[in-house]
Amino acid sequence: MSDQNVRNAGFTSSGIRGGSLASSMMSQEARGSGGGVHSGGPTSTLQEMGARGSTHSSGFTSSGIAGGSLASQMMSQEARAHGGGTPRGGTTSTVQSI
Repeated sequence: MSDQNVRNAGFTSSGIRGGSLASSMMSQEARGSGGGVHSGGPTSTLQEMGARGSTHSSGFTSSGIAGGSLASQMMSQEARAHGGGTPRGGTTSTVQSI
């Protein structure tokens, strides 16, 4: 995943940019969870990367999720929580797509 893709999506060091994909994701996630954005969810994960200004060590790459990385740990944890699969629209799939 490139730092530029995260910024282009609206996840920046100064917060989520209004009118962006990031703000749309945040709005959808908040509506789906009853009004809040959960820590560890797609929006908060991407915003953390945008705030740091670096995605390089996360393990989300253009050729897939790198073994032994933070991304692979996230994917494994999410799969266990969902009975063995990583759900479409979940944290791992959303972050990997960006």
